Amino acid sequence: MTEFDRTAAGRVIRRLRKERGQSQELLSGLAGIARSHLAMIETGAKQPNFETLWRIANALELLPHSLVALIEDEAKNRTTP
Repeated sequence: MTEFDRTAAGRVIRRLRKERGQSQELLSGLAGIARSHLAMIETGAKQPNFETLWRIANALELLPHSLVALIEDEAKNRTTP
């Protein structure tokens, strides 16, 4: 069994946010979460719960299961933390 990648969600969310040209301030506002909370998720200091993932997915105009699938793929494909 492989170790759980605690930073995969943050890496994916940061990448998607940057691809869309959004600041942390904008994405956090669209998601209804604090910018500091988003920053901690992106750095891996905090793990988002499902409600937070749902809000972020909606703010990124994704279906929640699509965001989760991207995070799972990132965790599987990442060889080093």
